[in-house]
Amino acid sequence: MDLSIVIPFYNEEDSIRPLYNAVTESMTKLNYTYELILVDDGSKDNTLNKMIEIAKKDSRLKIVKLKKNYGQTTGLHAGFQNAIGKYIVTMDGDLQNDPSDIGRMMEKLGEGNDICLGWRDQRQDAQFTRLLPSKIANSLVRNVTGIPVKDNGCAIRSYKAETINKFPMYSEMHRLLPVINALTGASFTQIPVKHHARKFGSSKYGLSRIYKVILDLIALKTVFSSFNKPLFGFGTTAIVSGLLFLISTIITFLTWLFNPGYPLVVLLGTSALTGILTFTIIFLGIICHLIYKSGNLKIEKMYKLKTNKV
Repeated sequence: MDLSIVIPFYNEEDSIRPLYNAVTESMTKLNYTYELILVDDGSKDNTLNKMIEIAKKDSRLKIVKLKKNYGQTTGLHAGFQNAIGKYIVTMDGDLQNDPSDIGRMMEKLGEGNDICLGWRDQRQDAQFTRLLPSKIANSLVRNVTGIPVKDNGCAIRSYKAETINKFPMYSEMHRLLPVINALTGASFTQIPVKHHARKFGSSKYGLSRIYKVILDLIALKTVFSSFNKPLFGFGTTAIVSGLLFLISTIITFLTWLFNPGYPLVVLLGTSALTGILTFTIIFLGIICHLIYKSGNLKIEKMYKLKTNKV
């Protein structure tokens, strides 16, 4: 299988059929074998039923049904876990991305790039609720990471499958996936892509995503600045705290030995606090190490796979 196209949906029942038709039309012009993976992210409308109607007639279509609304990151990751293509293309399900850009993006991967990112040349979004948050978020990402991604919010992207299947994904990390890959040595290129105004439904994003990006950036910066340090940087702090515990314990013992009448409450309290602090810091470092080493997040319990045989 050459290509897996992964598209998450949440309450987009009116967009399913037009988007499927647009993807099918574009792919008939390209010489790729492909599958189309539609992820229903716990929709409360008729989104899933519309998917099933199409899947009954097209064997190239897979449906992944999440048990509840987990968000776009988990939706994409569920699609990745079921993709079998050598390359993966992602898109939004709201008809704002144009499937006709897939061919150009695949050409860029054929030139040796690991990732091709789209950036919305002429955005058809509201200035205050969409464009402004996007500009702020993109600027933050570029300044913090040093990776010059123009448009982290553009959903249409193409990847070599091997570059994205090795990373755990959570929160809003799907936006930062190209940045994470670039920080680990993957090559990427960027091309301008078409962008259409939303035809159906309402946007799921706005000003609230800025704080999510900030928190994810903090986590990302912490991981990449500390992953090569003992216990993710907690090791050095644990040594200092452990030395304080050892010193306070020795002083407490010597005081008790040579000055039996001296009150030991303060010294015992200091020893206990530094000992607990040392244990806690080491525990946090071990937890961080285990999370980092765990690799891909397993989410089989979150979803069930439906195919065209429904």
